[in-house]
Amino acid sequence: MYTATDAYRRLVNVVVASIGILIAAPLMLLVAVLVRLDSRGPAIYTQDRVGICRRGSRGRTQDDRRRTRNLGGRVFTIYKFRTMTVARDSGEEWASKNDARITRVGRILRATRIDELPQLFNALKGDMNIVGPRPEQPGIFQGLRNEVRGYGLRQKVLPGITGLAQVNLGYDTCIEDVRRKVELDLEYIEERSAAKDLQIMAKTLPVMVFQKVWM
Repeated sequence: MYTATDAYRRLVNVVVASIGILIAAPLMLLVAVLVRLDSRGPAIYTQDRVGICRRGSRGRTQDDRRRTRNLGGRVFTIYKFRTMTVARDSGEEWASKNDARITRVGRILRATRIDELPQLFNALKGDMNIVGPRPEQPGIFQGLRNEVRGYGLRQKVLPGITGLAQVNLGYDTCIEDVRRKVELDLEYIEERSAAKDLQIMAKTLPVMVFQKVWM
């Protein structure tokens, strides 16, 4: 059921995303140009991700009425600055730290998390919040839901551009990293509030600028 708290949170996300887009517009334009100059392909990369799981009175997700397979949540299109070379589809897989597909500009974008800035438009559309668990690709999501306890519970809320796990931990390199992030995601969902969201937003900037995680 949509509550007054949900309406307030949505308003905050629209306001923050709108302000963020206005402030970051010159930087995003510069990044788009640099991405295009650095390698062939589009500046913006799109990908399917699994979002919030809204259940009806009979326990079925809204997507279950349209799909024969329950993907764990509503699938949406996420926007990112392209950080890899354009190649044939090799399936859904994580990028490793020294992945040869990552471009020169892409390494900087990934290190500073600037590649995530286009997701401000996802927040404006309502696919994501500014703060929440990071969304995963459908195929990878299915595997992690079966392998990591509590992974599917992350879909109780809208996914986020940043989150408690992102300001405390780096990129995933193994399944144990995922488990640690899930613990933080579930902690956030249990304790989430406007004050908590603002605290995480404030910690995100040092992560971007100084690559600092708050251990």
